[in-house]
Amino acid sequence: MGELRVRSALVTGANRGIGLGFVRHLLALPNPPEWVFAGCRDPKGQRAQELQQIGPQAPQPGHASARVRPQAQSKAKGPLSSTVPAADTEGSGHSPPHLASAEVTDPASIKAAAASVGERLKGSGLNLLINNAGIVRANKLDNETLKDMSEVYMTNTIAPLLLSQAFLPLLKKAAQGSPGSGLSCNKAAIVNISSNGGSIKEVYLWEGIQAACYRCSKAALNMLTRCQSMGYREHGILCIAFHPGWVKTDMGGDFEDKTRVTVDESVGGMLKVLSNLSDKDSGSFLDWEGKVMAW
Repeated sequence: MGELRVRSALVTGANRGIGLGFVRHLLALPNPPEWVFAGCRDPKGQRAQELQQIGPQAPQPGHASARVRPQAQSKAKGPLSSTVPAADTEGSGHSPPHLASAEVTDPASIKAAAASVGERLKGSGLNLLINNAGIVRANKLDNETLKDMSEVYMTNTIAPLLLSQAFLPLLKKAAQGSPGSGLSCNKAAIVNISSNGGSIKEVYLWEGIQAACYRCSKAALNMLTRCQSMGYREHGILCIAFHPGWVKTDMGGDFEDKTRVTVDESVGGMLKVLSNLSDKDSGSFLDWEGKVMAW
């Protein structure tokens, strides 16, 4: 089994659930990234408290408490103005993530975020872009509205497109600076967090949760992933869509089902899968254990 070794990663929707899990697991890798950018709408707000507490002595995934270190305030202004944690001068653990205020539904914010991240990476490029931010509206088909459909598509489908476009120069730079000719997540990759709810073949749990706007947005995200894999292959960028499982998060609801998995199980599984992907896998739709999902 390979090992995921990247110098830099950016995760959207990082203030809770799967996104927060990705940040924690990336920092807990045997060889953690030098840069982990944790993007969310309001990194200084109440909904990002768990993210704010991640520091050099943060717990391993699966543990709740964290020891908080003082943080230095960035003077940056604008869409990516952020709380930049102090460097880990104690040598006792990993550095905290860089908390970024990036509104994924605002094209200007996305462009500013890419510029700011590029400045901090100092020409080294971005290895891993994880498009995780997502929303759901649990509407019945007869109650779907233009507003809900538009908002869900904007966050779940259009935002990953715009983010990938904005960070493409940094992804290209990372790919160009990595050895070898094949595709891999250690070189450069776009990871789109999709759902089996977007499987046209399965239409999973239709009787329980219709949520047509969510299903359509994820089916479209899967197609976007295929398009990206074809368009970005020549640049050395691997593209993949993941069904993370029916994860026990706020967004996943409180339904009890034996198939549900924890955030740690889901994210840990996805990172293991990512470490072993190659050219043949780009453009695939996989679950958190690496099984091929039906389109």
